[in-house]
Amino acid sequence: MLRKLMRFERVLLAVALCLPLLAACASTKDDDYVERPAEEIYNSGIKKFNERNYTSAAKEFDEVDRQHPYSEWALRAQLMGAYSYYQGLNYKEALKALENFIQENPGYKDVGYAYYLRALCYYEQIVDITRDQQTTNFALEALRDVTTRFPDTEYAHDAQLKIDLALGQLAGHEMDIGRYYERHGIYQAAINRYQVVVKNYQTTGQAPEALHRMVECYLALGLTDEAKRAAAVLGYNYPNNPWYRKAYALLVKDGAAPAGDEDGWLHRQVKAVF
Repeated sequence: MLRKLMRFERVLLAVALCLPLLAACASTKDDDYVERPAEEIYNSGIKKFNERNYTSAAKEFDEVDRQHPYSEWALRAQLMGAYSYYQGLNYKEALKALENFIQENPGYKDVGYAYYLRALCYYEQIVDITRDQQTTNFALEALRDVTTRFPDTEYAHDAQLKIDLALGQLAGHEMDIGRYYERHGIYQAAINRYQVVVKNYQTTGQAPEALHRMVECYLALGLTDEAKRAAAVLGYNYPNNPWYRKAYALLVKDGAAPAGDEDGWLHRQVKAVF
């Protein structure tokens, strides 16, 4: 019995010794929170941002919203916090902040900037054409959102330029896969990829090459009529394009087109196709 009491007293002593430590920890946690005026915190965030200390700047802007969520500084701080994450290449946190801002403040006067910055976060993560293009599709969707919602703004103008580049990226990805199949003699699979480019990305610089590659694949399969139609579509839609001249030369070499009568041959084929 005496032994049990002594053990119990030791436990109480250990707990008593821990209490001051726990109190000190709680005090430290409380000391971390220092209430400051919204403008002071915001300006501190601007200072850190100008020093390119983007992580610390974002924390300061987040603190504005945490301490003064209903102040005039809060919405500005939310956007600046997202922009700080973006500048620091922390796209994940930037996108999270922007999605929250857009959902909670759809009528805010600068919400167009939030949409635009969201699109940039996706756009700047686009990877090489040899890799998966899911991010490119996200970027394209976000960029189109900007042009649809804010058509008469500078954001929309820049977004449209980036849409064209994103479409070229997606077309390049399809072309890369198509060329791989063609090199390995899997011609129908290659044709399928080239057809996607012609159908979905006809405004890109990849479309003329896609039609030329289709001519190559059709000739390799012995499908001369299909090769001639692809060449005719190429010459009709992209006149004087170097890829058409290459396609015509292939047809001449194959005996499917007469030498020295490129314009006449194209005219006849266009009438037959269209």
